[in-house]
Amino acid sequence: MSENPYVKGQVILIDKPLNWTSFQVVNKVRWLIRKQYGLKKLKVGHAGTLDPLATGLLILCTGAMTKSIETYQGQEKSYTGRLKLGATTPSYDLETEVDATFKHEHITAEMIHEATDQFTGSILQKPPIFSAIKKDGKRLYSLAREGKTTELPERAITIQSFDITDIALPEVAFAVRCSKGTYIRSLAHDFGAALSSGAHLTELRRIGIGDFSVEEAVSLEIFEASLASNAV
Repeated sequence: MSENPYVKGQVILIDKPLNWTSFQVVNKVRWLIRKQYGLKKLKVGHAGTLDPLATGLLILCTGAMTKSIETYQGQEKSYTGRLKLGATTPSYDLETEVDATFKHEHITAEMIHEATDQFTGSILQKPPIFSAIKKDGKRLYSLAREGKTTELPERAITIQSFDITDIALPEVAFAVRCSKGTYIRSLAHDFGAALSSGAHLTELRRIGIGDFSVEEAVSLEIFEASLASNAV
């Protein structure tokens, strides 16, 4: 068993599908490896949660490599996404229904580009109440779905770059490079407020973590097929 490559430790790059939680991906990969090799147990963890409505790069570590998870978690992350101006949701994305609408007709392309300046560099950000942060041993998104709200303190984060890649009002496409702990949903929410409107995230894809790119990642289906043929 100690000679098994996944027990010794592997880094697996998965392109997380839409509507899967990061934990579901970890559980699926663990089950596939255990089934393939007849293992009774296997350590598998991920280096940075992606929301169910986000897709893209998820770093999984197995066996002895799980000791490296914190190192990967601390690395710079890159995302592409879209936000919609003129409305907010409690979750700051499409998981929940719109709870408030705002005027957005006053917003120009110039205003949108200029607003990115105040979200670049070292800033303070408040995490959304729908997040994987734990309180009293329970994930905040679980409490939020039960209707329980929790005030969260602002956190210091760093946004290396925040570029607008397309404007088709009320939708805005963007690309972001940021530090660990950055919530792109909060960025979208705060960006709408900075434009004297509201906004929520409608699409998010993680394209990079440190030196790892989503282009190197494989789907769960490809991983399963490769594992079965002992190609992974």
